[in-house]
Amino acid sequence: MIRMMKAAIFDLDGVIVDTAKYHYWAWKRLARELGFEFAETDNERLKGVSRMRSLEILLEVGGVAMDEATRRESASRKDGWYVEYVEKMNPSELLPGAVEYVRHIRSRGVRTAIASASRNAPLIIHRVQIGSLFDAVVDGTKVSRAKPEPDVFLRAARELGIAAQDCVVFEDAEAGIEAAIRAGMGSVGVGKMDYLQNADLVIPSFQPLLVISRITP
Repeated sequence: MIRMMKAAIFDLDGVIVDTAKYHYWAWKRLARELGFEFAETDNERLKGVSRMRSLEILLEVGGVAMDEATRRESASRKDGWYVEYVEKMNPSELLPGAVEYVRHIRSRGVRTAIASASRNAPLIIHRVQIGSLFDAVVDGTKVSRAKPEPDVFLRAARELGIAAQDCVVFEDAEAGIEAAIRAGMGSVGVGKMDYLQNADLVIPSFQPLLVISRITP
């Protein structure tokens, strides 16, 4: 599956860069202001879902009721804290092997795209200096439905000019793997098997794929 792909579509947070921790820090900060603790295990439920759904989950964890206007204000404050963290990022925060793998598959003629629910994807890409490695970037401003709906991956495939069945998605979230399946694409889970068992392949990082690429003609 990996060797035959014509396009590789990458989630950004937790796959190419470690921004997941910044989301967690910002949500945790909001939870503390609301009077409860938000654990890393709770944060796993937020991976790959929209901002407002993430807030709903956080409020469920804390047992907090909030009207719509206050929800939007709280989500905006969280985003402000997150952007503060992201604006300090640099290329050292790229995950091991990610850039090397992207460069390798591009050298083999594979088209590449970023497909992220984050509206801050362009800022992150700029901060870590990887814009030249991707032929398309689809973020939360380009689609209305978040993962597990397949919209962000299907939009990326259209922008690349590659049929869905010829694309492989690289994801670290259960919702993202489900979105890839719904899109009719191959899927590689990057991270722990616990949350990614529905992927076609699960890897702990890009290092194993780099090893395979070096020994496979």
